[in-house]
Amino acid sequence: MTKYWIAVASAEHARGGGAGGFMQVNHGKKAPLQRIGAGDGVVYYSPAETIRGKDRLQSFTVIGRVRDDDLYQGVMGGDFTPWRRNVDFAKARETPIAPLLDTLEFTRGKTNWGYQMRFGLFEISETDFRTIAEAMGAEV
Repeated sequence: MTKYWIAVASAEHARGGGAGGFMQVNHGKKAPLQRIGAGDGVVYYSPAETIRGKDRLQSFTVIGRVRDDDLYQGVMGGDFTPWRRNVDFAKARETPIAPLLDTLEFTRGKTNWGYQMRFGLFEISETDFRTIAEAMGAEV
């Protein structure tokens, strides 16, 4: 059964994964990625442009589908080898979340909608995924 996910990372990191055809979450931890399967939809939400940045962005930055069931470690330099999944990212425009807050099921009516973003990865409905994809002009 296909699932749909929001992953959270700075725009800089999300764009890098988008260009490289991979995703990683929670500073490269393996366990969250094990919940994701081939064909699942993934959209990245970026609270800021850079990691630990004060430069608020609050936008969806990249969107795609998980290519396969491969889970592997990437090489980032030094001894940092984060866990990754292959993703086929779609052509899409970055889209602010603010205009969608009253539409999306996971944010509608919630003043503290950003709280769940702190987990780095969480499941959303297919309806929300399709709404975000449409707003981003993406075909996924």
